[in-house]
Amino acid sequence: MTDTNTGQQGAAGGGAGRASVVLGGGLTAVLLAAVGATGGWLLAGEDDAPSGDPLAVATTAGTPTSRSTAPRPSSGRPAPSAVQTSATSTKGAGLTVPPVIGTDFEQARETLRKQRLGWRLVFGGGVGRTVEGTTPDVGTEVARGTTVQLQVAGPAPAAEVPDVVGKSCADAADELVDEGLYPRYVSGRTGKVNRQEPAEDGPARWNDQVSIWCGADSGDQPTTRPTP
Repeated sequence: MTDTNTGQQGAAGGGAGRASVVLGGGLTAVLLAAVGATGGWLLAGEDDAPSGDPLAVATTAGTPTSRSTAPRPSSGRPAPSAVQTSATSTKGAGLTVPPVIGTDFEQARETLRKQRLGWRLVFGGGVGRTVEGTTPDVGTEVARGTTVQLQVAGPAPAAEVPDVVGKSCADAADELVDEGLYPRYVSGRTGKVNRQEPAEDGPARWNDQVSIWCGADSGDQPTTRPTP
């Protein structure tokens, strides 16, 4: 009896073991199926679900394009400026102080006059009538009308005073300048000269002034009021 029960128990135990194995296998299959389904859903979800992050990245990446682009740096070349007029444009074409050093001052004055240049005589304390220097220097480019100073070696020589009474004020001035003298206008610069000092052939030297009265004769004007 003991053996029979033992065998039945063994058979029963063997059946129970096989049932456990079958049950365990079934559970394993169910779990695998569930895992597979979940993985498939996850894989399918990656394809079907809208991805928000890539769009945000695209927007972020596209942000710089919305900004105005900075201007391209220049090539470094200076912009063309207005045409500059050279200093020579205001001067006579190639006009320079002529070579008058060593010549007589009257000859030097005439040379300057022919070139439409002014002159100013500065007499020295030496001997002679020659020009020893100029300002500006000889060869300096100058404009027409520029006054050139002539340094003369010796003192101013005597000059002849012309008679300019009765001439127009302008003509009288020109004649005095030709003689090396300078007019001094006492009563205006229009009309005729009615008086001069010094008179014709009076004492004078180069660069001296001669006073002239132009316009109405001062002798015609009463010097005192008439008594009533």
